[in-house]
Amino acid sequence: DSSTGIIYRRRIATCQNVIPEILRKVTAFRKFYVLKVPDIYLEEESWLNMQKRNMAMKTHCLTWTQYASLSEESVFRESLENPNWTDFTQKGRISVTGAGLLNCVLEAFAQSFLKQGVKKVSNLLREFL
Repeated sequence: DSSTGIIYRRRIATCQNVIPEILRKVTAFRKFYVLKVPDIYLEEESWLNMQKRNMAMKTHCLTWTQYASLSEESVFRESLENPNWTDFTQKGRISVTGAGLLNCVLEAFAQSFLKQGVKKVSNLLREFL
């Protein structure tokens, strides 16, 4: 946007389904056939403001929307301590519904998977800096 200087991007990402095979087999009931898909689709939106030196990102899952809601919000901004540093804040939300007794199992798996991703990003940032 030339009036605000904000660069907006919206894109769809395809990721490999990482749900363990045991959960795919346990959920062999007809209504959970969707867990057996090979790929998962995510929508990502980002706003880069070069004037304010910050970027915000929002990501949510497009796959399994009838059973689960997964979303993540990240903000990168100039540190108040040092303008050459970046403050990074990330929030994630997971909610599984309609899976009966498996709701909590699937939520725990998703939470564990997302925590591993956060650790990987943190380690990459430390190595890069």
